Amino acid sequence: MIRLAQEDARALAVSVLARHGMPSSHARDVAAHLVDAMVTGHAFAGLPRVLAIVGELAKRGPGGTIRVTKETPVSATIDGAGVNGYVVSLVAVRKTIEIASASGIAVVGGYNTWFSGRLAYHVERIADAGLVAVHAANTAARVAPFGGAERILGTNPVAFAFPCEGEPIVLDIGTSAVTWGETLLRQAAGRPLDAGAAIDAQGRETVDPAEALAGAFLTWGGARGSAISIAAQLLAILGGSEPVVKEEGLSGFFFLAFKPELLMPAEEFAARAATLREAVRRSRRAVGRDTVRMPGDRSQRARRERAAGELEVEPAVYQRLLALLQES
Repeated sequence: MIRLAQEDARALAVSVLARHGMPSSHARDVAAHLVDAMVTGHAFAGLPRVLAIVGELAKRGPGGTIRVTKETPVSATIDGAGVNGYVVSLVAVRKTIEIASASGIAVVGGYNTWFSGRLAYHVERIADAGLVAVHAANTAARVAPFGGAERILGTNPVAFAFPCEGEPIVLDIGTSAVTWGETLLRQAAGRPLDAGAAIDAQGRETVDPAEALAGAFLTWGGARGSAISIAAQLLAILGGSEPVVKEEGLSGFFFLAFKPELLMPAEEFAARAATLREAVRRSRRAVGRDTVRMPGDRSQRARRERAAGELEVEPAVYQRLLALLQES
């Protein structure tokens, strides 16, 4: 593995993205997101994503000017103008916090964008502002619905965040059994997928990343996971997305945020949330289990351990990034 200081990983991402047409301010936002993913232990959502983003920039270009097309005291709709979703989502997060802080609740949708990034990155910022957050996004159709063999759904993550004493409680749940980014990383590293994660172009289950990329991913949890994915896609449609996003299409997202004070004093909710978190962690362990985890525990632990440490990058990914720096 190649080891990089966090500032070097961030600078490398900015340089590669800017080299391939992304505005520098956007590249800095994306790089911060990617490095945070690696710091929290999600290597596939870190520097390897630069490769996919560069590929999309070559096809789509950097996009136009992000703008709010509709706004009320409790809502807003954002036209992403073809800009990368990591950037558009940050605009939406700021607007969500602004509206909810003033009105107590905010519903914000966005459309004409691509790639959502880690949803936890976005909702954590909303929870840091003292708000409960719900977030859903869709992607290009890469997932077959339960029982199907055709790409209809996106990988369609959903996320929640809750203010709490200490760190917020954050849940980020991908509805597909594997993500596009993880599949690309496993392909680059020559590693197979887990069984039951994907099908090939003929509808047969496969663990070959290349066959999965040509076929379709599956949802986790069978029909239940498929149902949650459909719900996420419906929320993204509310944000302005196409009902089914084709490979070159543009996707959407949805944010809901509100003050806990709408239902109970914020301090009381934060204390109760902390009580639940500790009750879960201290509950009796099942046979063969070392710990009982809350959602986000591994990410938070990884962030503490890597607070100022180096990050590991697959050699094949690192060499490809260096090659991209030399391309025009």
